[in-house]
Amino acid sequence: MATSISQPFQPGVASVPTTTVELSVSCRNLQDKDIFSKSDPMCVLFVKESEGEKYHEFGRTEMIKDTLNPDFVKKFVIDYRFEEVQKLRFEIYDIDSASPRLQTHDFLGKVECTLGEIVSCQGTQFRRNLRETRNYPSYIIVVAEEVGSCKEVATMQFLAVHLDKKDFFGKSDPFLCFYKCNEDNSLLTAHKTEVIKCTLNPTWKPFTIPVRRLCNGDYDRSVKVECYDWNSDGSHDFIGEFFTNFRALSQGHGPHNEYECINSKKKAKKKGYKNSGVVKLVSIQIEEEQTFLDYIAGGTQINFTVAVDFTASNGDPRKANSLHCMDPQRPNAYSLAIKAVGEIIQDYDSDKMFPALGFGARLPPDGRVSHEFFLNGNPNNPYCQGVDGILQAYNQALYSVQLYGPTNFAPVINHVARFAAAYQEGTHYFILLIITDGVISDMPQTKQAIVQAASLPMSVIIVGVGPADFAAMEELDGDDVRISSHGRFAERDIVQFVPFRDFLSGSNWIANQARLAREVLAEIPDQFIEYMKKRGIKAKRPTSVSPPPASGSVAGIPSAT
Repeated sequence: MATSISQPFQPGVASVPTTTVELSVSCRNLQDKDIFSKSDPMCVLFVKESEGEKYHEFGRTEMIKDTLNPDFVKKFVIDYRFEEVQKLRFEIYDIDSASPRLQTHDFLGKVECTLGEIVSCQGTQFRRNLRETRNYPSYIIVVAEEVGSCKEVATMQFLAVHLDKKDFFGKSDPFLCFYKCNEDNSLLTAHKTEVIKCTLNPTWKPFTIPVRRLCNGDYDRSVKVECYDWNSDGSHDFIGEFFTNFRALSQGHGPHNEYECINSKKKAKKKGYKNSGVVKLVSIQIEEEQTFLDYIAGGTQINFTVAVDFTASNGDPRKANSLHCMDPQRPNAYSLAIKAVGEIIQDYDSDKMFPALGFGARLPPDGRVSHEFFLNGNPNNPYCQGVDGILQAYNQALYSVQLYGPTNFAPVINHVARFAAAYQEGTHYFILLIITDGVISDMPQTKQAIVQAASLPMSVIIVGVGPADFAAMEELDGDDVRISSHGRFAERDIVQFVPFRDFLSGSNWIANQARLAREVLAEIPDQFIEYMKKRGIKAKRPTSVSPPPASGSVAGIPSAT
């Protein structure tokens, strides 16, 4: 496997060579945990960065309904470093609900290995039995392939005519499955279309796929396409198949991209057999995929705002059991969350000046309750110099305001959204970090604020501290069910929620910060790219970049109250 060198040459500077690999996962002969159907499996990948640390979650595949032999479409893309032992753990679950908590689902087994073991299986598949399956002969298959440098994405649409009728009382419920053909002639699932019910002449929705996922950038590599009739129990009926390649597909609609779907078993048995239908390419559009780093290099600024919960449920900051307790030997969860997220985001902000807000406190001198006040005490300017400035303002505010309540999110979300609304052309993207301890009090208003903010260049990170029930926060996260308000659904999923207690292992606060940062920032690049794509904004290097907006200076936005 070749090593790709992405860093510039710098004499006298140490540089670690890496290559990026894409891991494709399949399982066979899984346990059936469902009584009236088959298991609905999902694979979760955990990674251990170094000895002494615990495994942390790297990513999850999609869930596939009713199958004991899943071929997961979603891949794990990970940097491979020859000189390091990169420990991996694959866990398989039968998904029983929409809950993101793994302990609520049936465990089907796991495998621990190193990335080197997988990569070294050149020309073969990494195959290993799942552990803790009570001697059930389940196993996992992992295939690693170096990610090509191809950045093109293709948006394609297909239809079919005269497919075979497979259902006794109806027609067929057809879908297509696309496979990438590897150099060893093995196949990896690249994409599945949706199922269209009761038709022999389906037109599937357009779908977008990276060209590297389909053929790793090799236009002449074979692509296999299979057509199936969907069955609810997972035993889909094979209709037919054909082969093509991306070079042919790239030529677009026409007779050269009309393919006879062949069922070899039916062809061998039936005299005069022609095909089991014809699949046609309706349209294809190819463009270069732009990355998060392309936009950053093009001048887009990341604007970071932190909002801290000052409600009374946090406890008296002067007492050791308070979530706001300032112990010099042991930073509290609020401080850790600010440092973990802020120290990464600050690298993408040119002047390192960050607004810092508080909510849920009574303010001097008259004791009025505010859900949108400036931590530094300046009524006209919320900006703090760097992460240290935010921490200093936070510490100062703890001893100048009275913790009160309730826990309202909508004011601080709307505060940042007003600035984001003035910068929708791609020069700025806004990230709001909310750190809170309790159950939200203004859920309807918060949902409305998030739905409105979802159409703006903005993301919201919520870190929950303390032992509270954060079920409502998981609802705001919207990974499984898109959040809605008054019948309007959010244009994008812009919220990421993480309970801080999941990152309180041992006394290594630096490691805890790093794990927290990885988790809360994982979705930001995808949310960022989705906004840019929806607005048709291309990455470019501007001649000048406008400065970050100042409070009260954009489109008549008032100061916080």
